[in-house]
Amino acid sequence: MDNLQALSAPIGRLLLSMIFIFSGFTKITGYAATQGYMEAMGVPGMLLPLVIAVELLGGIAILLGFKARLVAILMAGFSVVSALLFHQFWIDESQMNPFMKNIAMAGGFLMIFAHGAGAYSIDNSNHRRI
Repeated sequence: MDNLQALSAPIGRLLLSMIFIFSGFTKITGYAATQGYMEAMGVPGMLLPLVIAVELLGGIAILLGFKARLVAILMAGFSVVSALLFHQFWIDESQMNPFMKNIAMAGGFLMIFAHGAGAYSIDNSNHRRI
């Protein structure tokens, strides 16, 4: 059981970080379209480089378990703010699932904030137990 629990942390970090890493790269390749979408939603397009940095660097930090608690609380906030700004289900019912996805990701980040990065992480590289 201990081995399974130890493996669940890096697998969980991988699964949680993938959406942010891929999304960051997608925003780079579709920069103009993403900037236009942000502006259409009332968010200044000049914030796009910051959004890309948060998604890519935050996703990679979570994946590696680097400064995981700090990054996780920031990513939880980012996920909630993104849900509120871009997935307004109270206006468009089709946005309910994307809204709840962002809220669920915030919950996952809060678990990392509460419990740390777990096994096989940079944060715990001196404390590996298996």
